[in-house]
Amino acid sequence: MTRAAICIFSLLALVFMALPLVVILGASLTETSFLAFPPQGLTLKWYGVMLHDPSYVSSFVTSTLLAACATLIAVVLVVPAALAIARHSFPGKGFISSLLLSPLVLPHIVLGAALLQFGSGIGLTRSFLALLVGHTVIVTPFVLRSTLAMLSPAQRALEEASLDLGAGPITTFFLIVLPQIRPGLVAGSIFAFISSWINVELSIFNTNAELSTIPVKLFNYVQYTVDPTIAAVSSLTIILAGLAIGTLELTLGLHMLSDGRSDRSSA
Repeated sequence: MTRAAICIFSLLALVFMALPLVVILGASLTETSFLAFPPQGLTLKWYGVMLHDPSYVSSFVTSTLLAACATLIAVVLVVPAALAIARHSFPGKGFISSLLLSPLVLPHIVLGAALLQFGSGIGLTRSFLALLVGHTVIVTPFVLRSTLAMLSPAQRALEEASLDLGAGPITTFFLIVLPQIRPGLVAGSIFAFISSWINVELSIFNTNAELSTIPVKLFNYVQYTVDPTIAAVSSLTIILAGLAIGTLELTLGLHMLSDGRSDRSSA
């Protein structure tokens, strides 16, 4: 009985969280020039309006490229940092770890204002590079936390065994360490990409009319106009996110994320 109640409650919670997405998808199909749900008629007109607007297309490209680059840089930076923090003791270890994780607790609007003020002194403002620096800072903690969770002390024995058997550090990394931390890297990268994609607070300080991410574009658009184009843009984002998750499941398998954590717990 208790298990059935938990299942019913979980299902209701999932339905509750999915309802706003259904409303957005439905509103994007309405024939009216204003947001309406249930949709009054069915049309793809507003998707056409969005796709024929170069500013929306440019914003989508900018957001995707920015999120992908920030996530990739974060992964490259996090792997050696996580190994150093988890495997070695050195002066200032706690401070460095806290510093790397600090963007999780600092408001992004504060980071954005600080980046703008600092960048203005070196000519690094309102450019893709300025956005990339800021987004890398805010997404790195997501990758670091999930990667550190994969590096348990018990797994250190496998690395030492590999070295004792004659494998070099590089071979040990790719054959022993990387498979261990891969679930954490994948999970952290997903959160990092999403966090970068939806960010408004930091991005708004370093965008302009020619360089804008899709969240900032929508934020500026709704201040003057509210029509189904907004719902169409949001719906396309939802669809792309769903396709990304589906592709991840087909190519890697989301079950590997939970398997990696289960292996760590059993170890």
